[in-house]
Amino acid sequence: MQWLGFRGARGGRSVDGKPAFANGAGNVFQQARRHLLDEIAAFLLTYELDVTPNNLLTAHGAFSGSNPALARKIAQHVTAGLAVTQEWLDEITAADETIDKHDGIQHLMARLETTLESFSKNANDTRSATADYTDELEQHVAELDQVQGTGQILSSLADLAKAMLERTRKLETDMRRSEEEAKALRRSLEKARREAEIDHMTGLPNRRAFEAVLEREYRDARASFDPLTVAFCDIDHFKRINDTHGHDAGDRVIRLIAEMLATISDDNCHVARHGGEEFVMLFRGISLSEAHKKLDGLREQMAERRLRNRKTDEPLGQITFSAGIADVFDFSDPRAALKAADEALYTAKQGGRNQVIIAPKGGAQAA
Repeated sequence: MQWLGFRGARGGRSVDGKPAFANGAGNVFQQARRHLLDEIAAFLLTYELDVTPNNLLTAHGAFSGSNPALARKIAQHVTAGLAVTQEWLDEITAADETIDKHDGIQHLMARLETTLESFSKNANDTRSATADYTDELEQHVAELDQVQGTGQILSSLADLAKAMLERTRKLETDMRRSEEEAKALRRSLEKARREAEIDHMTGLPNRRAFEAVLEREYRDARASFDPLTVAFCDIDHFKRINDTHGHDAGDRVIRLIAEMLATISDDNCHVARHGGEEFVMLFRGISLSEAHKKLDGLREQMAERRLRNRKTDEPLGQITFSAGIADVFDFSDPRAALKAADEALYTAKQGGRNQVIIAPKGGAQAA
């Protein structure tokens, strides 16, 4: 840090020798940034990871709260006593890279749609102007035809006007066809966008769609003073299900949990597949305790069921899920609430699984 010019990096001192955070609340953000940098540096140095753009982005996502699921995977890996290797880190971030690429495609789709809208408007305006011009030209041609004994000049002028009339009619037809093609392309684009926001295994909205819903609901709920609660759910011992009964059985379990969670989905309750065996939910208009009761009721229903492997007829045994839940307005922003819910989920996993943990404001968890 001193080599980069931050001479106050050591000993908590600033350049003028005073404590680095002696200026009060104005330096809270500086302290937070420094803490984040320390965490990223410690992570890379502890596990001897190269200082590459990808590793820096991964560490930032894990420690800044922007990717709570990634942070939890790393915490579980470390808690299990396993080393964080470059190969393992690349493997768990592969899905996020796919999402980033997907978001890039979505951005290009949005730009294309904007261009199409602009083209359609211009085509419509041009066609309208052409139609008006055609009507007026047609009237002039008719007037010229009615003049008796016009002579050679007027006759040539009439022929020229007729030729222009024919061309403008063709132009109007072409513009109308272009409008229809643009409308058809926009419909196809809208269909592609809807399909891109659906998780095809479960039929639920995917992570990207949920983030858009969260942003909208947060804005509306804050304006109308409605309660807003977010929750993360994760299937317990899912790897064991896959390893023992195969991925087909694991996929059926994911679909079953998705169907159960979707039973309480409505205009004020949004359920999405966040990735892998993890789901995310958003409750609006009901209190934190009511949302907890709904989710815990589903957990109990799932725990009471006994499933069998359709292919082998072997029992799958008890299938359960754990969850963490947080009041969005107990935190500074939706991302902080998501991180708190994810940390509560991690606490539920560490505390025996098959339970829903509430994350109160302040970071402590309570059942």
